[in-house]
Amino acid sequence: MNSIDIPYLICSVLSFIPAIVFHEVAHGFAAYKLGDPTAKSQGRLSLNPLKHVDPFGTVIMPALLMLMNMPVFGYAKPVPYNPRYFKNPRKGDLIVGLAGPAANLVMACVAALLLWFIELVVPTAAFQNELLVYFCYLYLPLFGLINLFLMFFNLLPIPPLDGSSIFAFILPEKYLPQYYRIQQYALPIFMIVVIAVPYVLKVNPIGMYLDVTAYNLAHLMGLI
Repeated sequence: MNSIDIPYLICSVLSFIPAIVFHEVAHGFAAYKLGDPTAKSQGRLSLNPLKHVDPFGTVIMPALLMLMNMPVFGYAKPVPYNPRYFKNPRKGDLIVGLAGPAANLVMACVAALLLWFIELVVPTAAFQNELLVYFCYLYLPLFGLINLFLMFFNLLPIPPLDGSSIFAFILPEKYLPQYYRIQQYALPIFMIVVIAVPYVLKVNPIGMYLDVTAYNLAHLMGLI
């Protein structure tokens, strides 16, 4: 490993973990505020990362992406919720679905604002400190970018991603039973779209979408 690999690895892990934890807690908190105690009763409103780890989505997939020098993203163990507790199940499902990506957007904005604030108030001489340089120009941009990747990735209208809740909200009610039956096969559908389609077409539309959306927004926010 060269000298930048270890700091990059450490910063990636320290960015990815809080990004997915706050994402999942936001789902559970939104459901709880809408009257559903399921996530709270199962201890999923905790900020303890071990409560949210999914072996493949949280560990294996991000590690493989990192080794392949690709954008790091993944997912945590989904927070359970029961829309029967909601006064308006369709609206509640949409709010819960969007809460996770919204949390990622907030964290990306915090990273951008913190970087701007440090550059504004910290004397130039202080940047001779290597730790400060890594924090400002490696960790904060990575933290913001990973949160943006997670936000845009989860907004894809593919079950079981959060964007599917938007699709369910705008779908005419008469088609909802069929849609929910399709959701039973969410994971195979997801794997086909994410892995099989790029392999067959020799092009990765999701990767291209993330490059355009996340990188452009990160650039506008001053993170890169």
